[in-house]
Amino acid sequence: MCGIVGYIGSKEAFPILIKGLKRLEYRGYDSAGVALLNNKGELNVYKTKGKVKSLEAYCNHKDTTGTIGIAHTRWATHGEPNDKNAHPHYSQSESIALIHNGIIENYLSIKKLLIREGYTFKSDTDTEVLVQAIEYIKSRYDLSLFDAVKRTLKFVIGAYAIGVIEKNNPNCIIAARKGSPLIIGIGEGEFFLGSDATPIIEYTSDVVYLNDEEVVKLERGKKIEVNNLNDEAVHHDIITIKLELCDIEKAGYPHFMLKEIFEQSRSLAMCMNGRLNMELKEIKLSGIINHIDKFRDAKRIIITACGTSWHAGLIGKYLFEEFCRIPVDIEVASEFRYRDPVINKGDILIPISQSGETADTLAAMDLAKSQGAFIYGICNVVGSSIARGTDSGTYTHAGPEIGVASTKAFTTQVTVLIMMAVSIGRELGTLCESRYKQIVGELSNITTKIEETFMLASEIERISSVFTYARNFMYLGRGYNYPVALEGALKLKEISYIHAEGYPAAEMKHGPIALIDEEMPIVVVSPKLKIYDKVVSNVQEIKARKGKIIAIVTKGDVDIKKMADFCIEIPDTEECLTPLLTVIPLQFLSYYIARIKGRDVDQPRNLAKSVTVE
Repeated sequence: MCGIVGYIGSKEAFPILIKGLKRLEYRGYDSAGVALLNNKGELNVYKTKGKVKSLEAYCNHKDTTGTIGIAHTRWATHGEPNDKNAHPHYSQSESIALIHNGIIENYLSIKKLLIREGYTFKSDTDTEVLVQAIEYIKSRYDLSLFDAVKRTLKFVIGAYAIGVIEKNNPNCIIAARKGSPLIIGIGEGEFFLGSDATPIIEYTSDVVYLNDEEVVKLERGKKIEVNNLNDEAVHHDIITIKLELCDIEKAGYPHFMLKEIFEQSRSLAMCMNGRLNMELKEIKLSGIINHIDKFRDAKRIIITACGTSWHAGLIGKYLFEEFCRIPVDIEVASEFRYRDPVINKGDILIPISQSGETADTLAAMDLAKSQGAFIYGICNVVGSSIARGTDSGTYTHAGPEIGVASTKAFTTQVTVLIMMAVSIGRELGTLCESRYKQIVGELSNITTKIEETFMLASEIERISSVFTYARNFMYLGRGYNYPVALEGALKLKEISYIHAEGYPAAEMKHGPIALIDEEMPIVVVSPKLKIYDKVVSNVQEIKARKGKIIAIVTKGDVDIKKMADFCIEIPDTEECLTPLLTVIPLQFLSYYIARIKGRDVDQPRNLAKSVTVE
């Protein structure tokens, strides 16, 4: 969940590490630190609670020289956010420093053993236990740092991505991963470490993705060396990543979130590029074509995800059941992995994750795979753990998403699910050709309609200024737009810290209607639907109780427009495609309310971008 950066080469490490930490701020964190080996053979660790700029200020008059170092942004798990719990952590002799993402589940038993051996601890973290254990193993068995890390990790239960440097070994960084992402950048005479590619891409596009339970030695003047925990050599091909520096910069926008909202027409175009033939009105997904027999024989599809990806998956359930006539279960990954679910051979599991590293979703995927399910992944990040662990799948090609609150990740995930459902439905004969052509034709026009929806931004900013007083919001939707209501409520909670809940509109009278009064803003997501008249009735119930209504409607709407206090009109489209349009005003609404309230939009409190711990 936090950020790892490392460097070894001929350049001064500190500026590279600090810039890398800033690139990783989007992941969410509460403290930051750096460890550097200088030319005098001193191992200096500097760390502070707060932002990277606080670390920079703290280091102003410190010795930050050295061409090897590791750095970290921490999101607190064990121990409160403070200076002593920040990373890096020293070993007892202060000869080893370590940074760590993840959770060491058996740290208490290891800590008790080390205390019996005379070790003392300065922090409340599981990470300090790990670095002390490495020093203990290294000393007791007279091992190199590389071998000591491998032996120590054999006893560790939990998830980790680590970087380790040693005072007496100024030419080497040791790193390892299990269940938490770690990427190695390979330059000319230099190596980089990163939780993802963002701190590396400025210097090199050649990378290696480590697999679980692999340990790497990055030694000056030598080739990369990778072993597994059984001490067996592992070969990795070097991958060239397609990522431009401009993709991870704000490009003049005040926040990454606003930039990424406006990028959605382009990201959807990239998502459909090479897959949707606009002239023939045809969709070709290689992952589906190559495995259509799996979908033809499937008795059930299970979609599993967390947060925003779960909302996209819920739309996927509606799509697959309508167009493919296959039963679909939609599961929150953190519950699915622990409740002994019934999985039959021939079931299809679709894990959805922006990062491809979401811990709960990965664990759910592994569980289903072990019980014979076919795994079809949907993720954004090429080379991620989900991408490598599935039988097949489709990348969303959303491009880097830096803002913690997902925007273009959601719409590209929904677009992939639409393309999958109509393609499979056509192959199975459950979606007739004329209807298939109709949906595909409308999908080919959707980016133009998204750009038309962008024109509503200033109007929504004005509406947002009215509702900054609110302490609670309610979001209502039906059919394909019930998940959009959930997503709109989540966005508002995430970045404005206003409590918000999403409900199916008809469920309002089964409890939530008790909350409605003249102080309660109600967002009604009500484009043209098969059951539009039912939503009109729900709006009438709200008005009777003096609720303040913000309505998202199809352009030309008459009935709801008469009753709503504020009305936002989107272009007309197929009902199954409406989430791609209705969600955009809700993204703008949450963004502008948060900005007017002075919130940290891109880095909301307590949240992390890539949730790689339970």
